[in-house]
Amino acid sequence: MPKAHTQYVCQECGRATAQPMGRCPSCGAWNSMVEEVIMPELEVSAARGEMLLKSKVVRLDEVGIENQERWPLSITEFARVLGGGIVPGSIVLLGGEPGIGKSTLMLQVAAEVASRAPVMYVSGEESVRQIKMRAERLRIISQEIADEPLLQFFLVAETNLDAIFAHAEKVKPALLVVDSIQTTSIDDLSSSAGSVSQVRECASRLRQYAKESNTAVFLIGHVTKEGIIAGPRILEHIVDTVLQLEGDRFQSYRLLRSMKNRFGPTSEVGVFEMHEEGMVEVPNPSEVFLAERMAEAPGSAIAVAMEGKRPILVELQGLTSQTNFGNPRRTTNGLDFNRLLLVTAVLMRRVGLNLGNQDIFLNVVGGLAVEEPASDLAAAAAIASSFYDRPVRADLVLIGEVGLSGELRWVPHMDERIREASKLGFKRAVIPRRLHSSIHMPHSFEVLEARTLAQAIKIALSS
Repeated sequence: MPKAHTQYVCQECGRATAQPMGRCPSCGAWNSMVEEVIMPELEVSAARGEMLLKSKVVRLDEVGIENQERWPLSITEFARVLGGGIVPGSIVLLGGEPGIGKSTLMLQVAAEVASRAPVMYVSGEESVRQIKMRAERLRIISQEIADEPLLQFFLVAETNLDAIFAHAEKVKPALLVVDSIQTTSIDDLSSSAGSVSQVRECASRLRQYAKESNTAVFLIGHVTKEGIIAGPRILEHIVDTVLQLEGDRFQSYRLLRSMKNRFGPTSEVGVFEMHEEGMVEVPNPSEVFLAERMAEAPGSAIAVAMEGKRPILVELQGLTSQTNFGNPRRTTNGLDFNRLLLVTAVLMRRVGLNLGNQDIFLNVVGGLAVEEPASDLAAAAAIASSFYDRPVRADLVLIGEVGLSGELRWVPHMDERIREASKLGFKRAVIPRRLHSSIHMPHSFEVLEARTLAQAIKIALSS
């Protein structure tokens, strides 16, 4: 009879080794290798397999989907990221940094579902009293009057998965929220909660429960210091949908992204603002990010970034200052640092700006993180505007990628970007020169084409 053997698994990346190591050979994380006991797999004969068989083979045209309609939500930003609503029997993983608002958002979603179906909220980190206090702060319930729709909202503070299933058998919830998957454990494994084996096994059993009971299961997951969801990568493969809640903890705006979705697109992004009453939807993010803009201030330029399928106008602020040290500083907030270095080098070499003795600071207003290269032109214009101390045109947006030769390159979704700028009152846009692509301009909107970065900056800074 085969014997059990031991392996050591990295909690950061899931790499397994036969010997204990202080540092993971794959991701380089220190003290992340955890011992895991692997039980041998017994051979299963065909006859024994038929006795244990619970599944049934059916033809594709015989499969019924009449009970798979999505549950609509009044939180439209959340519903859109999911693909239109909650799918019964699905398992969703929501990740994000501590304090970003994961539990707050899920409590609001659970309270809405509880108005028409039973909901069970399982907390492994807080007591039921703490959850009740948060619900009162979010005005989900009142201290004086019990809200009848929430009579189907059940709370339990539990970390043992078998006990959670026992409670679920009594409540029979339509929605089960587990906060968080890293605190959940089963007695069959000797490892501690949060280890690779515990997280993987708990997620697998919760997935099986979701499919068999047609219950929608939401798992809240922690993230590592690198910003990825903690635990093995297999956790993301187990679930149907992976959502990521992003944002600066010191800013009020939050972005909800879909990293994986078996029931909808992964290109949708929801925008929320954290208030005392909870997560509030932002239907027009562009207008919010530009609300406090000083139009005639040097060093300010407007970029149109695509967050999923949604164009969002953001203000990029640049500042140049004579350095007091030998090496000038390059500081960026909300934009990739390497993109700042690239744009600065092109401005120096191809445009002729003497930035070798200038400290350069670049900031995306509102705490939004812009990753796509379509914001290169606006970043370059903001830096040049500060260097020359001349403002960019107030009614102008800049869209385009900057190449190392100083040329401007076309970016996708140009139609959507320009339409969004026109809706907010902008009258002009500087874009790369069109070679073969045609776009439909809004009425009374002027498109200014430029082949090089030098031409675009000259247009942007002209009065």
